[in-house]
Amino acid sequence: MDPADRLKRLRFRAWHRGVREADYMIGGFFDAHGVSWGEAEMAWFEALLEEQDVDIMAWAIGTAEPPERFRGAAMRQLQLLDYIKHPE
Repeated sequence: MDPADRLKRLRFRAWHRGVREADYMIGGFFDAHGVSWGEAEMAWFEALLEEQDVDIMAWAIGTAEPPERFRGAAMRQLQLLDYIKHPE
């Protein structure tokens, strides 16, 4: 798949999780970092999107330890949470 099309697909999946809080967290993470991703980061994010929202959110806010396969720089970025823009 063309990288631009793949990013569009990932953005859609990130922003359409089904739970508003997950949309903001995961979609906001994608918007903040997705443009700079290469193959490895896109593959990591695709795998992350297969996980349950409650698990991803728990890993991001630190109430649960992420599995080894998700640990690393990208998870640390997700855990920052300062990239989320709240509607005014």
